[in-house]
Amino acid sequence: MIALDTNILARLLLKDDAVQFMQVCELLGRPEVYTAPPTVMLELVWVLESCDYTRAEVTQGLRALLGLPNFKPKSFEALFYAINWYESGMDFGDALHLALNEDEQTFVTFDQALGKNATKHGIAPKIQVLKRS
Repeated sequence: MIALDTNILARLLLKDDAVQFMQVCELLGRPEVYTAPPTVMLELVWVLESCDYTRAEVTQGLRALLGLPNFKPKSFEALFYAINWYESGMDFGDALHLALNEDEQTFVTFDQALGKNATKHGIAPKIQVLKRS
């Protein structure tokens, strides 16, 4: 497999540089299998949000990437869940952290909003929010 950096996926979705967009299309048109770690996908969301993409546009872009036949991101299932939780209002980073740790007994945080969102969505693992002393 060939690993892709955030800027490759960003050029594909943003289409903000015609030359680089065509290079990415040519690259992904080759008979290769491509991948990206969850950190690249997280950074991609930050890039898209910084370019004023709406939550719906970010979600649509991520799902389009996951639908590419030759793109097999690492932790696909976790990304799938994180995208769904993000779409329903959760911060993507928080959603990804939880999705990648769903098999753990507990996820400990100081972030009260994360705890409330996870509980609201019935997300595993159990969330323990530490209170400030």
